[in-house]
Amino acid sequence: MKRILFAAALALAIQASAADKWTVVWTGSTHGPYPAGNPVAQPDLSKILPGNTAEDMTLRMIVKPGLWTKRVRIRFSNVFGDKPLTLDGAFAGVHGSAGMLLTGTNTPVKFNGGKTTVTIPPGELLFSDAVDLALPKGLDLTDRHMAVSFHIAGNSGPLTWHAKAIKTSYLTASRGGSHGSEESADAFPFTTTSLFIVDAVEAMAPASTRVVMGFGDSITDGTNSTINGDDRWPDFLTHRLRAAKTPGVVVVNAGIGGNRVISPAKYDPTKPIPGGPSALERLERDVLSLGGITTVVWLEGINDLGAGLPPAAIIEGFKQGVQRMKSKGIRVLGATVTSALGSSGASGTPEKDMQRKTINDFIRTGGLFDAVIDFDAATLDKALGTLKVEYQPNSSIGGPGDKLHPNRAGYQAMANAIDLKALFTR
Repeated sequence: MKRILFAAALALAIQASAADKWTVVWTGSTHGPYPAGNPVAQPDLSKILPGNTAEDMTLRMIVKPGLWTKRVRIRFSNVFGDKPLTLDGAFAGVHGSAGMLLTGTNTPVKFNGGKTTVTIPPGELLFSDAVDLALPKGLDLTDRHMAVSFHIAGNSGPLTWHAKAIKTSYLTASRGGSHGSEESADAFPFTTTSLFIVDAVEAMAPASTRVVMGFGDSITDGTNSTINGDDRWPDFLTHRLRAAKTPGVVVVNAGIGGNRVISPAKYDPTKPIPGGPSALERLERDVLSLGGITTVVWLEGINDLGAGLPPAAIIEGFKQGVQRMKSKGIRVLGATVTSALGSSGASGTPEKDMQRKTINDFIRTGGLFDAVIDFDAATLDKALGTLKVEYQPNSSIGGPGDKLHPNRAGYQAMANAIDLKALFTR
């Protein structure tokens, strides 16, 4: 009888395991070697990262999973490095406040079947082993952050990074040693509003979990949103889905400030540009290689126009990207491009605004996308042709704004414009 019960229990365990899958729950798309990029409110790190490299120091990166499960794995990137990157002393736990972790949650992260040290070749990225997190019983993890700490052994060479995290993370001093195991903040006196090396977290989640990804440029990345406010449009979309009691849905953000649809033709990290590889070039790494993505909301094109690319070429880029995503069973929603009229950049002229409208006409009527989200209509002052005045002041650092990036209120309006049913209904 005991053998029968054991066999039945084992069969149930195997069945439950088979019902789960690796599902991306956070992304921080990297775009180049530090310091190329468009950070927001970034401290001067020249003394902490001399020569734009890290040496014998520990980084504590703060990220926000859209879903917490006990078992996770973390992706570390040396995609834009030019030498092997050696990491050790890696840990993951529940973030408390400042640079501190909740007591008892810091869990070792291992690699390649249980090793505590890993060397990532230049140009590559690597998932950690599965990590069974020490999660406190009864703790509501909704809106909690994860602290991923790791020690850079030796000199890093060029650091792969995501400039516009708009969230505070923590650093030891240069040559400050290995402190990832520590739950206190004592060894982490320095801060950054960017992310280094960590670019994705996947969780072992029910197979029914659906992932919506915001894919695009700085307006998805969250320029002009609040520092540590988690109030980009994908964040507000999360709140709406939660309020609508839509279970099993995760929203992740793959925006990169300055990103373009089709250019550069091939990104060269030795001659970096702030927006990094084009959407088409990074599509495999940032979308197709990650688990569980159901729907992509693609908002992009204004930076291509600013770089002098014609609408027809941008539209052709959309066609290529959508075809690749749909071939993997991903539902793709086209978001209309918001106004940049009156901004100081190259995309702020009346000529570029007319080209923007051409792209938007295609997005609305071209039949390429599974559905359309009209971010332009949600944010446009029809009389002036610009962003609505109330959406212009900068929520990050204050001031009048740049007439290109919406502020916190603008991002909320964008999220409110999304038909939640359109995210999943074919």
